[in-house]
Amino acid sequence: MKENSPKIIENFKELAKLSDYSFVEKLNSDPDAKFNAENKMPREVFSGHYVSVKPTPIKDPVYISHSKNFFKELGFSEALIKSDDFIKMFSGEISKVPQPMKDTGWATGYALSIYGTEYYMQCPFQTGNGYGDGRAISILEAVLNGKRWEFQLKGAGRTPYCRGADGRAVLRSSVREFLAQEHMNSLKVPTSRSLTLFTSKKEQVSRPWFNPNSYSKDPELMIEEDVAITTRVAPSFIRVGQVELFGRRARKNEHSEALKELEMIVLHLIDREYSKEINQDLNLEEKIILLAKQFQNRLTSLVANWIRVGYCQGNFNSDNCAAGGFTLDFGPFGFIDMFDPRYQPWTGGGLHFSFFNQPQAAFENYQSFISALKPLLKSTPNSLQELEIVEKEFSKTMQREIENMWANKLGLDEFDSNLFNELINLMIETKVDYTIFFRELSNLPSSVEELEKSFYSNSFENENLKSRWSIWLNKWKKEIEEESKEELSRKMKLVNPKYTLREWHLVPAYQEAQNGNYKLVRELQEVMTNPYDEQSKEIEEKYYAKKPSDYFGLAGISHVSCSS
Repeated sequence: MKENSPKIIENFKELAKLSDYSFVEKLNSDPDAKFNAENKMPREVFSGHYVSVKPTPIKDPVYISHSKNFFKELGFSEALIKSDDFIKMFSGEISKVPQPMKDTGWATGYALSIYGTEYYMQCPFQTGNGYGDGRAISILEAVLNGKRWEFQLKGAGRTPYCRGADGRAVLRSSVREFLAQEHMNSLKVPTSRSLTLFTSKKEQVSRPWFNPNSYSKDPELMIEEDVAITTRVAPSFIRVGQVELFGRRARKNEHSEALKELEMIVLHLIDREYSKEINQDLNLEEKIILLAKQFQNRLTSLVANWIRVGYCQGNFNSDNCAAGGFTLDFGPFGFIDMFDPRYQPWTGGGLHFSFFNQPQAAFENYQSFISALKPLLKSTPNSLQELEIVEKEFSKTMQREIENMWANKLGLDEFDSNLFNELINLMIETKVDYTIFFRELSNLPSSVEELEKSFYSNSFENENLKSRWSIWLNKWKKEIEEESKEELSRKMKLVNPKYTLREWHLVPAYQEAQNGNYKLVRELQEVMTNPYDEQSKEIEEKYYAKKPSDYFGLAGISHVSCSS
């Protein structure tokens, strides 16, 4: 075995021995859980960091796929995916797992802030004590080859946070999330990961959706869909909204342990996500200041990367913002086709969560995070002042990350605002495909005609527009001409992917999967985990293509509801 290669986990019992449940063993459980039977009905949770709850297995699980890349990273043998114990666990059945694994999972609550505004009214109790992910249940923590991972089932049934819903995920949304997480990782963007995807042909649930060939912005009917469970994995699943929940309780002194529970979740976050950057020997105030700085660095870098690859989160509330600074919660997301700074894949999202507004949305979430930390510094005014100084640095940090990203996409040593602004205006006016344009530009075209593959209309019938493109291209070439062409093209192609996961790729994949044919899911998995590579001619013709004109404005392709 090569040095540094992961230790291979050959069977389920070996995996069980590596389990290590820091979240439930170091933090507080909900004291009311023992009075609420199985904890699968909606209720207020007033204190504690988690609620113990058993997942609800799906009936007769059918294997669709697993991430071979992630299996290798974890050191999982491919034989595990054929193990009955493994299949049971990751389709929701954990009642008979071997020790020291736990036969109960845990669910967590969070607060909700939308674009920086605190909300309570959407909570069924209008107090904020009913918010949480009603269909995500963590079932395992394990230390694998020196790194801690948390395994969370999406669609594993009800929790106290289900707000009246059934706690299930449908095959459609599960296919999207399973493929998107591994695609995002392959794009070199920090993200939660995908482990497995199972469905059931014996259990269906009703969801609102659109009529065929509809242009409606709102779902028009209820449809029956197969249920599914996908397992997502991350170093932790602590969200900004989760820290915010404890910050609000401490700020209002809602119970005697409120401030202590805030301190506990913040220190646990540091331990899980920032232990390499933050020395454990520092005092609490010093740790909080460093946490604010490190999260700022990660969040600004993350959002710049989203824009680099054409990704829009769609619903970037504080509860959909991982406190570890990675992409989390692939709900109404989308990868952009025709460039539009206001692109928004979710019908309920609005411009505040649109493509080019993601840096500002990130700042709003960051402010919510900082606000949640402040009760811990209330008795040390100097530290509180230092925290506010860090908070004010966010915009500059974000601007620097964004400018560096654009410079890299354009193959420039330094960001040129005039060149960039001219380009953005031309891209909007010409109606270019975002991914294809930057990939073709990475070929260092000698003329504007070589970029036409990315244009949705024959814009060169307009001589003025063609002339402006030629002027821009000449300006750009003058700024890059000192570089070796081959080396510059290679570098640009490592920044500008050839393939991104468009919704019109996903729709036929999950439709076929609903019919029991998983070939397209697996094909997309292969293509989208190699997004920078030149692939076969057949794959290029199929996936390196502009969005068909018939799909523009079409419900379920050009826009999606939050139905899942």
